[in-house]
Amino acid sequence: MKFEKLMLGLVAAAALSACSSTKLDEPAQVETKEPVKTEQAPQVDPNANAQRKVETVDLGAQLDAAVSNQRIVYFDFDSFVVKDEYRSLIENHAKRLNNKKTLQLSLEGHADERGGREYNLALGQKRAEAVAKSLTLLGVSSNQVEPVSFGKERPADTGHNEEAWAKNRRVELRDK
Repeated sequence: MKFEKLMLGLVAAAALSACSSTKLDEPAQVETKEPVKTEQAPQVDPNANAQRKVETVDLGAQLDAAVSNQRIVYFDFDSFVVKDEYRSLIENHAKRLNNKKTLQLSLEGHADERGGREYNLALGQKRAEAVAKSLTLLGVSSNQVEPVSFGKERPADTGHNEEAWAKNRRVELRDK
């Protein structure tokens, strides 16, 4: 057992002496190399783009053009629910109204010839108010839109069939 301890001590001493052979007082060796040369990027004239002109964009004119042929929202029979298919039309009008706060719309609600005069006036008003509500939910000021109803008094089509009635169930968005 003493022999084993002696051997273990010698091994430990040899290991420690190997560690002490590193001299900390001497500076570390540094290898120096020449830097690699690359091609130089061509010089860019900072005034090269000075003569280019930025084209101005008239957002108002673009929005006017976008809604010029989109001014009617149609409704189902006996309904004042705005259909999803008219969402983009209403969004475009909202963008236009939000871009120009002085612009105002008259929202003219209509109904087909079926039903009494008072009922159709009320239905036309509810349709116009539904479009107004859709616009105000998109940020349009309530004083920019005026919902009015004409009931069945101003038909778009004077026919007496479903095709004509479908054209008459509408809200027209008119500039004031």
